[in-house]
Amino acid sequence: MSLKKISVHDYQIHVGDCLSQVDVLCESVRPSKVFVLVDENTEKCCLPRFQEKTNTEISEVITIPSGEKYKALGTCEKIWRRLFNLRADRKSLLINLGGGVIGDMGGFCASTYMRGIPFMQIPTTLLSQVDASIGGKLGIDYYDLKNSIGVFRNPIGVLIDPTFLQTLPSREIRSGYAETIKHGLIEDKKLWKTCTAIDNVNDAEWNDIILDSLGVKKNIVDKDPLEDGRRKVLNFGHTIGHAIESVMMQEDKSLLHGEAIAVGMVAEAYLSWKYGDLTEAQLEEITSYLISIYGQQEIEKSLFKSFLQKMSYDKKNTGKEINFTFLESIGKSVINQSADQEQIMESLVYYTSYQSPSL
Repeated sequence: MSLKKISVHDYQIHVGDCLSQVDVLCESVRPSKVFVLVDENTEKCCLPRFQEKTNTEISEVITIPSGEKYKALGTCEKIWRRLFNLRADRKSLLINLGGGVIGDMGGFCASTYMRGIPFMQIPTTLLSQVDASIGGKLGIDYYDLKNSIGVFRNPIGVLIDPTFLQTLPSREIRSGYAETIKHGLIEDKKLWKTCTAIDNVNDAEWNDIILDSLGVKKNIVDKDPLEDGRRKVLNFGHTIGHAIESVMMQEDKSLLHGEAIAVGMVAEAYLSWKYGDLTEAQLEEITSYLISIYGQQEIEKSLFKSFLQKMSYDKKNTGKEINFTFLESIGKSVINQSADQEQIMESLVYYTSYQSPSL
């Protein structure tokens, strides 16, 4: 794939065979030391390609355990402690080589270490490539709430090498794909149509899909970098989805991020129909496609109240109202919509009891 560039505020996203750009970016900031943050999976599957394609001298590779449960303050303390022990100073550079957990937490650690050192993002999962690579949102989970502690800070650059996707199992690809589906639903009907032509994620041509998905998010973030307004459309499916993800993790029935967000998108599409302007035909189109890709998760009704409790802490809420993005139609969305607990429960019942008309 030829190298493509997307400019976002004060940095660029490089897409393609781009790992040689590590050397160019390092030269631009002339770091005193360079550290690479990985987990055990990216250390094994991605670090060798990184080392093969770059000439930058690495001072140390810092390895942390993989998984959302480690996206926590305790892991940050270990990263900070390692940086102090390795004599990292304010001109040191941290390269985050991994998925969303590595990117979010590594960027957060870099942004807070000695009040901020530069960092570079090299996302290696589809989820991190199409979603976390734009926008400068960094953080960790705290108090069993997703991304509840964090900052906005941009990297010196983002390098997206789609060949890293070859190291992922199908379930991880499907998880990341949920964010692309979301981008189509909220702002790009053409992208949605591209998605619905895919019935097997293993056969998809990801290079162009990644670029189209990034284009949607870039347009939104450019207009609202700090989520003061329109950027909230990116939360479609996430108000309910994040709550489900957190509770299921506590119940030892963990869903991957995209799997939980797919449930959230179905439920929030239902709210968009019942209490907004989405047509019933489009609700059916959205529901049937998402379930065809992700299946129907086994979610017990006894957990619904726990979901509602998590939603009450959502960062987007104002007062006691739970804030949503609704779909006006496929490719068009509206922010700052609210639903009460009874309506949210109703949307979850819709998801759990849905049966395809073809059955």
